[in-house]
Amino acid sequence: QVQLVESGGGLVQAGGSLRLSCAASGRPFSSYGMGWFRQAPGKERESVAAISWSGGNTYYADSVKGRFTISRDNAKNTVALQMNSLKPEDTAVYYCAASRFRSIMTTRSAYAYWGQGTQVTVSS
Repeated sequence: QVQLVESGGGLVQAGGSLRLSCAASGRPFSSYGMGWFRQAPGKERESVAAISWSGGNTYYADSVKGRFTISRDNAKNTVALQMNSLKPEDTAVYYCAASRFRSIMTTRSAYAYWGQGTQVTVSS
């Protein structure tokens, strides 16, 4: 069992930055890959970024590539999502998730544990 708690969401103007954090507890943190997903009103939940168990491999959705950075600290059991150059279309609830696997996974079904979500709102 893994418990995930996100923090760091909020309201920011277009072009601004936010840093989301996710604290994990339960199973040994380095035994699974992590991901960030987001869900905007009326839309499907989509993968934003993912990171392997060691942090050595990362994935980014095309829509955020070059603007977002995912990182993890296995000593502190945390994963972060640094979001720069934010756009109004980035507005969504962002979820931290723990994968069933150690490698990068981008599909929802690969993730067994989810945080409660944190709202990110980007104003134009």
